[in-house]
Amino acid sequence: MASTDKASPCDRLLDAAARLSYRDGVSIGVETLCREAGVSKRSMYQLFDSKDQMLAASLERRVARYQARLAHPDPDAASPRERILYVFEQLEKGSVDPDYHGCPYLAVLVELKNPEHPASAVARGVKQTLKEVFRAEAERGGARDPELLARQLLLIFDGASARAGARVERLDDGLATATATALLDAAGLA
Repeated sequence: MASTDKASPCDRLLDAAARLSYRDGVSIGVETLCREAGVSKRSMYQLFDSKDQMLAASLERRVARYQARLAHPDPDAASPRERILYVFEQLEKGSVDPDYHGCPYLAVLVELKNPEHPASAVARGVKQTLKEVFRAEAERGGARDPELLARQLLLIFDGASARAGARVERLDDGLATATATALLDAAGLA
């Protein structure tokens, strides 16, 4: 379905890449992307060097919104524990959406398998930033080993996201938050 709004061809391509790659995977064809965006292939290649670059730009464009969704709405009033658990609560909320397919950044990493792909670089950066957020909060909360706890939390986040996205696990029962809570308790996080 081609977009008919007044958005620029670049915006329409990035939006189409975001929608289609999240729903169908990154192997979506250029013709399908262009048709969805209502943009010619020639125009696409005038805007982007390659489909790979367009995919990376699409992922980069969504980073701020993704991070904002996971950030506690009142970080100054929340404890490190509350800020960490909020991330898992947001994961659980998002997972019940019928269009939820897991973390878009993890999906790109799994599907591409190529660490040199420009979209992989963006996705790795997003996952590294989330790990750093977990580590900083773990340190503020007095965890015994903030780096280990951050790695464990990211493992739980990605595993829960992947399983919920594949529809083999439901998160609406609080399983991800309960698992993260157990890790925080075991790590001595205040």
